[in-house]
Amino acid sequence: MAKRDYYEVLGVPRGASQNDVRAAYRRLARKFHPDLNPGNPQAEQHFKEANEAYEALGDPDKRKAYDQFGPEGLRAGAGARPGAGAAPGGFRYTWSGQGAPFEDASFEAFGGPGGEATNPFEELFSRLGGMGGRRGPRPARRGQDVETEVALAFEQAVHGVRTSLVLERPGPDGSVRPQRLEVRIPPGVGEGQRIRLSGQGGPGLGGPPGDLYIVVRVHPHPYFRREGRDIYIDLPLTVSEAALGSVVDVPTVHGRTSVHVPPGTPGGARLRLRGQGIPDARGQGRGDQYCVVQIVPPRQPTDRQRQLFEELRRTETEDPRSTVEWSRQDR
Repeated sequence: MAKRDYYEVLGVPRGASQNDVRAAYRRLARKFHPDLNPGNPQAEQHFKEANEAYEALGDPDKRKAYDQFGPEGLRAGAGARPGAGAAPGGFRYTWSGQGAPFEDASFEAFGGPGGEATNPFEELFSRLGGMGGRRGPRPARRGQDVETEVALAFEQAVHGVRTSLVLERPGPDGSVRPQRLEVRIPPGVGEGQRIRLSGQGGPGLGGPPGDLYIVVRVHPHPYFRREGRDIYIDLPLTVSEAALGSVVDVPTVHGRTSVHVPPGTPGGARLRLRGQGIPDARGQGRGDQYCVVQIVPPRQPTDRQRQLFEELRRTETEDPRSTVEWSRQDR
């Protein structure tokens, strides 16, 4: 049975750019990945076809051979490089798990150690001691470090989360084989923080593998704001609550609690809740939560409220503007 045209498999025209080819492959890989379609042989077949097509079209030299000679050009090795569509030791990472959409956090890392392709003749002469004994063995090299971003919900960054990475490594037959890696995101991580996974990066060339760095991105919360290990939240109060004092129920990232509003609390005041902030990633306690007071007068006061406010105004003896700088300058 004749194989489908690789451009048709990926759904791109023959004049598509390499970026378009890669993007099309990633969409299909995410759609038909075996981990997302367990027990679905049709999805598995589509996944294999997409991998095979990308092995040919993802490499500019192989793509050129395919465009000129078709599949026969690939079997003949015309223009092909080792690595089955990626440089030697190349691999792809994708992120899955709660709070981190599969397609938003996927990334690819190609190039192997040092980002260099290996010339097979150079490798052969190196192992044999070179031509005439002038070349020595290639020095051992550590693998490349790899970096990706992970999107977390605000609460996940506060409390931590366990999830997994799926490492898609090319097998000896050119297929992509997923390898699952369990990951623990510690409590208290912040925007832009990097988490290091030792030895999970690019493979080394006679040396140790590189490291994998996970860069944390945190979605904003509807009403919590983070500053360091402290959390801020706006606290609207009525005029009477601020003037006479009250006890108000408020949310925190650790559950609801009550805050005591002292009598005469002005707008903009920060009421502190100790230990209700972000936990330290090293386990050294928590920050605090601050409730920022916003005094909200009645938008449409009733006749009785208006009467009471008029009485209050007649009894007021303090000028709240007497202490501000611009007021003193005008006098």
